[in-house]
Amino acid sequence: MSLRVMSPAMLNAWSQTLVRAMSTQGGSKNIGFVGLGNMGANMASNLIKAGHKLHVYDISKPACEGLAAKGATVYAKTSELAKNSDFVITMLPNNAIVDASYDEMTADGVNKDTIFIDSSTISPELVKSLQKKISGKGARFIDAPVSGGVPGAEQATLTFMVGGTEAEYQAVKAVLECMGKRITHCGVYGMGQAAKLCNNMMLAISMIGVSEAMNLAVRQGLDANVFAEIINSSTGRCWASEIYNPVPGVCPTAPANRDYAGGFSTALITKDLGLASGVANSSNSPIPLGSLAHKVYQSLCEKGLGNKDFSVVYDLMKKEKFGV
Repeated sequence: MSLRVMSPAMLNAWSQTLVRAMSTQGGSKNIGFVGLGNMGANMASNLIKAGHKLHVYDISKPACEGLAAKGATVYAKTSELAKNSDFVITMLPNNAIVDASYDEMTADGVNKDTIFIDSSTISPELVKSLQKKISGKGARFIDAPVSGGVPGAEQATLTFMVGGTEAEYQAVKAVLECMGKRITHCGVYGMGQAAKLCNNMMLAISMIGVSEAMNLAVRQGLDANVFAEIINSSTGRCWASEIYNPVPGVCPTAPANRDYAGGFSTALITKDLGLASGVANSSNSPIPLGSLAHKVYQSLCEKGLGNKDFSVVYDLMKKEKFGV
């Protein structure tokens, strides 16, 4: 079929297929994946689609079974998974779990040719500690956190923010391109996380702003869909308004339409804002709105909403009164 007669959608799909095919040049790799949550399961699935041999681990049996059905090999021990992998990608909830997982995974030594890639959101300080620990055992470790949410993980359009040497960036780029659209080298170890924490702080602030504005518009009598169209063709346009709108019925695929289930949990963004606060303190950087956003999300967790998607902040706005 000539490219001239392809529709824009068909051309985009063809381009994505070509990119994935190019990303696997050099043959199939053995890739370990630890952490099969809302993001990780989709990322791992895209590695299988790209033709790689996947080795997986997660504490959730159903999550492992889901990947096994797609062709992945499930491991009971991460140390065995690592020994059979050219690359190991970790996608885990927080500092403590990441640190403990790497201790367990490398306790019996590592293969010197294995590259460990952490795509969790953790502190830059932990990244540097893990890099020193892993390199001391003879292998390589980089940080490569992601942005794009569950939709980006599903569609393999994530942005990866890589911290490491130029040579390490080049070594992992083809693997990351199976899961993402933009792979950016941010600098030395920890700079990927520095970029991610700043991005997530901005995301938290913008979601609160969108929720406030949508609620204010609806209370005045504006139709939510009409106002969303106005925002998304005006200066207020952002990811939270256009792709992940917190008002039910506005964005068909957003968690707001599933009673805020799934997606990016309130507990996780609260954790990320805490990390951002720590980095701001150590660099003497003022973050007045970041600090306020942290308090807002902490209050949601205190109300028992930690497992809900972070866009549930809109639901809180609906129940609040001016000045309260």
